[in-house]
Amino acid sequence: MSSRSRRILSSELPDFPWDSLSGAKQVASSHPDGLIDLSVGTPVDEVAPSIQLALAESAAAPGYPQTVGTPELRQAIVAALERRFGVTDVAEDAVLPVVGTKEAIAWLPFLLGVMPGQTVVIPELAYPTYEVGARLAGATVVRSDSLLKLGPETPTLIFINSPANPHGKVLGADHLRKVVEFARERDVVVVSDECYLGLGWSEADAPVSVLDPSVCGGDHTNLVAVHSLSKTSNLASYRSGFLAGDRGLIAELLSVRKNAGLMMPGPIQAASVAALEDDGQEILQKERYRKRRELLSAAVDAAGLRIDDSDGGLYLWATEGRPCRETVDRLARLGILVAPGDFYGPGGAEHVRIGLTATDMQIVTAARRLVAGRE
Repeated sequence: MSSRSRRILSSELPDFPWDSLSGAKQVASSHPDGLIDLSVGTPVDEVAPSIQLALAESAAAPGYPQTVGTPELRQAIVAALERRFGVTDVAEDAVLPVVGTKEAIAWLPFLLGVMPGQTVVIPELAYPTYEVGARLAGATVVRSDSLLKLGPETPTLIFINSPANPHGKVLGADHLRKVVEFARERDVVVVSDECYLGLGWSEADAPVSVLDPSVCGGDHTNLVAVHSLSKTSNLASYRSGFLAGDRGLIAELLSVRKNAGLMMPGPIQAASVAALEDDGQEILQKERYRKRRELLSAAVDAAGLRIDDSDGGLYLWATEGRPCRETVDRLARLGILVAPGDFYGPGGAEHVRIGLTATDMQIVTAARRLVAGRE
């Protein structure tokens, strides 16, 4: 089949943003004391022993796993949502394990039946996969943080993200309620990316789920929350996440995914149960990030950058008030690689995203370089 007679999806997608960092990475790698990569959110700390044990004990399972997830996994998801985040009224048939939340987000518009030409709203500064998902479905992408900005137009699906990647902004309950009210009035599906929900840094303004009773009144109609164990349990390589919310939408997604073969491997399901039941390992990991955040924040400030938002998540959203690529290049000369804000939308043109996902020693070294290398 020639390319002229088929649709080439890659031509419809944005360029993979990290490919544009090759030059800066080469400069940073040439630093005499080595590269410190703070450009990605890849966990570096070990997986908790309880999770590793659960994985090993299930490694001999020979059969196909269940797409819907084992009863133990579904029970663990429901219990963890209530215990960790105060989310109640979630039934076991209203959750669905997924093979990584990037995969889930990328295919959600398509699997939910979004049609070519329909509108998908994503945040003005956004994780690139929201746009990828919309384009895979052939939808029109609108960047907006304001419902008023949408005017009379009724989108088919709205992505929200709190705490947000890249800038760490936390959406308060009042804002989330307005989104839910808008969705109910216009029959719009809201997909809330809550992968960083357990990583809020302000006790006074703790992140809340779109499924929280204070937000939705216990009615999850048209609401889907996306959760990941990659960040708080270091399970990025396990590709473990789940969806929760509207029972009807979850059933629809389950039906499609059964046919598409999108099931989480059995040993990973067992490991995910352990991660969801072991709150201690999650608390420990959050404290590691808290200490790294405090140290790196002070150094970024001393280096002459202003930190904006960054109230949750695993990144510092910083600016020198000049084009982000210039800041990327300056930090690369210090052997530090960061992500330019323009990866995430036009509104990030003067910011960089600095990750906390490096070892304690690397964070200490990066902090020293930042302070010593101020221009």
